[in-house]
Parts: sequence; C-alpha cells; structure tokens
Amino acid sequence: MEWTTLAATGLGALVGVGSTLLADRVRWRRDLAERTRQERKEIYVTCLTKYRQAYEDMYAAARHPPAGAGREAAVREAFRASGCDEVRESALICAPQELSDVIEGVYETLRELLEILALGEPPLDSPAFQEHRLRHGQAVWAARAAMRSDLGLRA
Repeated sequence: MEWTTLAATGLGALVGVGSTLLADRVRWRRDLAERTRQERKEIYVTCLTKYRQAYEDMYAAARHPPAGAGREAAVREAFRASGCDEVRESALICAPQELSDVIEGVYETLRELLEILALGEPPLDSPAFQEHRLRHGQAVWAARAAMRSDLGLRA
C-alpha cells in the first residue's frame, strides 16, 4: 500500500468528520435561534394579552363594582389579579432594550388607566377618558409593531 493512498484516506476521513461537525453546529445554532424566537413570541403574546385582560377587568370593575366592595378597591384588585406585573418582568428580561422601552410605555398607559378607573376621574363617558384609552391603544399598536419587527415578521 502506498503512503499517498493512506494519506488520501486519512484526509478524506478528516474532511468528512469536520463537515459533519460543522453541519451539526450550524443546525444547533439555527435551532437555538428558533427556540429563542418562539419563547420571545410567547412572552410577547402573553404580555399583551395580560395587559388587555387587566384593562377589561378594571373597566368592568369600575362600571359595576362587586357588591360590598368600593370602586377603587375593586379596580386595584382587578389590576393585581391580572398578572400583568409578572409577565411584564418576563418581557423586560427577554426583550432587547428598545422593545423594553416600548413595553414600558404600554405599561405606563395602563397604570394611568388604573388610576383613572379607580378614582372615577375623568368620567368613563367623557372625551378626556377616551383620550387616555386612545393613548393606551396607540401604545399597544406600537408595541405590536416593535414585537413583529423583533421576531422578524412582516409588519
């Protein structure tokens, strides 16, 4: 057996093993990126869903407080029970800084609505209240657009 045959066989084996390892590494990175993207997507959806649920529950509590409970206490309890604080923290940990700022903007408008609904000022049927709702809605739409962009989805 000639040494060139032996060298060619060894080199072929090295190239084969190397390309297999490289392909596995590329596949692992791609899978990791996809898992990370899916986790962020779930957190973003949960965040916006909890924010929406908090608003709906606070609004319902402000319109029709449970028997024996005051309006302010009922609205504040609806906010606490929504779980939006917990999911907000998860989102802020996982999101890039620019998106964290957008998520915080939505949260701030939700907290403004909490105070308005708890205190009843301005009244729920007033244009001033509608302005606050609109500001919150705009913040939510901005967050959705930023989240889609972060996830690499078309706007």
